[in-house]
Amino acid sequence: WSASYTPTSRRITLPMYGVYGDGPAWATQCYVPTMATGRCMCGGVRYEVTGPLRDVWNCHCIRCRQFTGHYLPASGAPMDAVTFETDETLAWYSPVESVYYGFCQRCGSSLFWKTDERPEWLSIAAGSVDQPSGLRTTTSWWTAEVADYHQQQPGLKEYDYES
Repeated sequence: WSASYTPTSRRITLPMYGVYGDGPAWATQCYVPTMATGRCMCGGVRYEVTGPLRDVWNCHCIRCRQFTGHYLPASGAPMDAVTFETDETLAWYSPVESVYYGFCQRCGSSLFWKTDERPEWLSIAAGSVDQPSGLRTTTSWWTAEVADYHQQQPGLKEYDYES
């Protein structure tokens, strides 16, 4: 976004797609940007999302913790709403069949998560979204695998695993 850009927001009801499998299948109302942009640290991956982003969910599963070095705070959007200005350094790692983590192979930024079980959805690392994002964190899941050094944020919906 340019320095003079001010994102617009609108209130919507958005289905909440999970990170693993179906996840909690409910909808929420939230304020979200109608357009967002994001990138990796070096700029080798730059993307734009046209349409609403899901609220941020903190995933504490062991794979997401290893991918990010902490936990994965992720928003997300339908795949067809995401376009890449450049993806020259985007690489995908698959730790298990049908699950993929997207990262920049130049700077190492953790960027995306996707699964073959839900090919129409792309989870987006919230930290890669340009500010101001208009996002809010609402949920923590896979809390049964929270790292022992981490104290959970109060007020979030919590799920031991997917739901």
